[in-house]
Amino acid sequence: MLYRILDANFNRAKEGLRVCEDLCRYVWNQKTLTRTFKDVRHGLTQIIAVLDIQKVLQARHIQGDVGRATTISESKRDDINAVFWANSQRVKESLRVLEEVTKLMDAKISSKLKVLRYKVYALEQKVIRLS
Repeated sequence: MLYRILDANFNRAKEGLRVCEDLCRYVWNQKTLTRTFKDVRHGLTQIIAVLDIQKVLQARHIQGDVGRATTISESKRDDINAVFWANSQRVKESLRVLEEVTKLMDAKISSKLKVLRYKVYALEQKVIRLS
């Protein structure tokens, strides 16, 4: 059960970080922000790698996921800023879930995830100032 939560939120956070990174790179041409999002994404991978990745992957159950359907609000974005906003929210929420769940496994991992979450808060603020 915990590994399934870790798998879903790890994937969700990495996907959201990649979207934010690519927007900073290709839309706003922000080298430093692009690099920082990339660093956060790689940092998340390193933190999660400490866990038993086999257990995380084995816990994945896509067909049985009761929350798999896309909501109407997820199907529409008004502009590129809304794409960024939706993905930055997704990243923060996922990092928070990872932080809370890993408290049950390893407090050091949880603390590292909290640091990443606060980095994303700061990054989000910098990007919002651009748009």
